[in-house]
Formats: sequence, C-alpha cells, structure tokens
Amino acid sequence: MRVIRIAEVDIVPIDTATPIPGWTGGPVRRTRQPILPEGASKHFNSSIVNFEKGATTGWHVHKSDQILVITAGVGMVANESEEQEVTVGDVVHILEGENHWHGAKKESYMSHITITAAE
Repeated sequence: MRVIRIAEVDIVPIDTATPIPGWTGGPVRRTRQPILPEGASKHFNSSIVNFEKGATTGWHVHKSDQILVITAGVGMVANESEEQEVTVGDVVHILEGENHWHGAKKESYMSHITITAAE
C-alpha cells in the first residue's frame, strides 16, 4: 500500500497540445503531476493534469477507457457529437477509442485526475 500526498507530487511540464479548431487563446499550456509514476502499477496510469485558462488537449483517443475526476476550476469535455461543461466533483467516463478533447474554459483554470489502463 502507498499513500500519495498530492501536494508533494512533482509538477512536470507537458508539451503544448494542438489547439482544437476555433481556439484563439494562444499557446496551450498544461502541467502534469504523476500520481502513479511510470512502472508504479502494472494495470493503471494516473496523473493530475493542470490546464491554464482556456488550455485544452487536442483531439485524441486512448487504447483503454479513461476516467477524469475534475478537482479544480471549470472545463469542457467533448466528443464528436457533444460538448459538456464540467466542474469540481464531476466524473467523466470516456470509452476506449472515443475521439475526444478536454480542458479549461476560457475564463477558468481546470485540473483533473486522469486514470487509464497501463499499456
């Protein structure tokens, strides 16, 4: 068993993402806090991802389902057929192979915990 204190998890920069179509907010800036460092689990990956105001991921897919737990701010999640606003306490389930993006709204920062299967 291991107890992880989020305040003690290192903050690592993430390369800029490809902005979604229509994005006008400048460079997409995010950081990651690896809750489960690479190799810590045979079955799961988990990090906190911190988005600056208006920053989003680009469109992407995962090889497993993804769970997002919103921990700060207000954001958006979208797939090819819908967009939804998310806020602290919301949990998002994204299916394996589902093309999607997520991130902060223009006027808000946003953070979420992400959980995926280890590849």
